[in-house]
Amino acid sequence: MSHQKEKDIATKRHANEITNPIIEKEIKTLAREGEIACALAFEIAKTINVTAKDIGLNLDLSGIRINKCQLGLFGYKPEKKIVSPLDSIDQNLRDAIKEKLVDGRLPCKSAWDIALMLGITKITVSRACEAMKIKIKPCQLGAF
Repeated sequence: MSHQKEKDIATKRHANEITNPIIEKEIKTLAREGEIACALAFEIAKTINVTAKDIGLNLDLSGIRINKCQLGLFGYKPEKKIVSPLDSIDQNLRDAIKEKLVDGRLPCKSAWDIALMLGITKITVSRACEAMKIKIKPCQLGAF
């Protein structure tokens, strides 16, 4: 990653925010080429008992980018996102998504909760949202 990209990521946060040395050590140990996978970021959060938001803040402040979003929305090469719309959507899934909308968007955390509740993959929820023209936002890690 270029120095400019690192600076851009770090500057999206407030000047008074500082890194947590424990989190910073973990993410720098596991990051590769200035990036870390979404799933790995969540694994770190679970291992050291911090929130995804804490991990996201420290990733930003350290200039480390998140890749391989578990919803397929960003961080894949070469096309960036890998999610495609579902051809048909089960009514239970459609209803669950509509019920969890906030200002017309589905929070990432809600997408995960729906997947768990219905026993489907996270990317299936994301694909349904693509078909329904619903944006997933905000990201639990703060990427979007």
